[in-house]
Amino acid sequence: MSSLHAAGDSAIAHSAETGACGPHPRLVLATTILASGLAFVDGSVVNVALPTMAHSLNADAAALQWIVNSYLLPLSALLLLGGAAGDHFGRRRLLMAGTTVFALGSLGCALAPGLTALLAARLVQGIGAAMLMPNSLAILGQTFSGASKGRAIGIWAATGAAMGAIGPVIGGWLVDLGSWRAIFILNLPLACAAIFLAWRFVPQESPGRAYPLDTSGAILATTGLAALTWALTDGSSSRGWTLTALIAAGVAVLLLVCFLRIEARLGAKAMMPIALFASKSFVGLTIFTFLLYGALGALFVLLPYVLIKGAAYSGTAAGAALLPLPLLLTVSSPAAGALASRIGARVPLGVGPLVVAAGFILALRIDSGANYWTTVLPMILVIAVGMSAAVAPLTTAVLTSVDAAHTGSASGFNSAVARTGGLVATALLGSVLAAEGQPLLAAFHMAMGISAAACVAASLSALSLLDRDTHS
Repeated sequence: MSSLHAAGDSAIAHSAETGACGPHPRLVLATTILASGLAFVDGSVVNVALPTMAHSLNADAAALQWIVNSYLLPLSALLLLGGAAGDHFGRRRLLMAGTTVFALGSLGCALAPGLTALLAARLVQGIGAAMLMPNSLAILGQTFSGASKGRAIGIWAATGAAMGAIGPVIGGWLVDLGSWRAIFILNLPLACAAIFLAWRFVPQESPGRAYPLDTSGAILATTGLAALTWALTDGSSSRGWTLTALIAAGVAVLLLVCFLRIEARLGAKAMMPIALFASKSFVGLTIFTFLLYGALGALFVLLPYVLIKGAAYSGTAAGAALLPLPLLLTVSSPAAGALASRIGARVPLGVGPLVVAAGFILALRIDSGANYWTTVLPMILVIAVGMSAAVAPLTTAVLTSVDAAHTGSASGFNSAVARTGGLVATALLGSVLAAEGQPLLAAFHMAMGISAAACVAASLSALSLLDRDTHS
């Protein structure tokens, strides 16, 4: 859900204006919803199962962090490469291959005999998601044109938000029944349906790219982020910043510097063109996205966990706790987008994160006896209002912060940055996930305070770096 609308507009930016729909536009739309829905649901449903997984697999805090991040890592690092591979080999082919890989990863998760196998299967899921997501959206964009394209993107976004909202509720219910493995088995019929529809109804297009894929950049980005995640996970544990953590951090910096040098050398052929950062507004939006979605990622991991472990909520109740956020976001984002088109994106992007920060401050009221209606729901509603003010203006501001030749790369990179924010935030949550009882609540409150500060910093980045005349 965190980058749902950004990804939707990425499809618009990448898509070809064909001027006509394909022979089965509604079935193509259903295909893209099913395929991308797999990635959206899986990104949130696992969080509800973390307490049960910890008990079943005898997993410590670091293992729980890796259960989340072994999915986010390849998705963050390979999302841009997945889109480029679709342009190179064919989007239909990459969609079907990515969905197949995701299904195999889901089956591996369901059958995993231990923690190591589960982490490997989650990694496979993330690779599949990085292949299917950008190509499902690009297929949607090339199938529709004009006003029908906007309607199709709107249906896709609303359905994706609904699936992302309902997924944790269903996952919590399955966990309450005693099986965290069932949350992965649910992916299999959806994946099979998406593959069949893509094979039967999505036209096979001619590949469009003549130059090689940026595989060296993808390898450096993935290994660099992996080393960074390892360092932050180890450093946030009870052991603190050991020599191993410091070495991993140093290796991460070296790899990421090499990645930037490779991208600079490749120029327009890079999966992350350095030319994007010539725009001060784009730099500000990148910082904004990383901080805001990092804070949101911490919330998605910690709130269900704390409600179950610290406030004795059932899995179903904890999964439903966040339900109002994506629903309110879906309903109110169009109005926020219309407002931003009149007054510009700078003010909504400055004010929205401050409202989100106020919601995180309200999270300090959550304790072992937290009542959902009087304590948790007000916090969720305030965060939802703030996010609603920011999501649509952010997407359109990204598209207008660079020249027309780079809008697709900019939007795709912004979507990857949103996931990287969640990746880094999760890697820093070791002290919270390792705590029990009252120390758990105290650590949660500290994490919420830090998240509020990150939101304030996001607001400052928008106000200081965005042009005053940035309009949607």
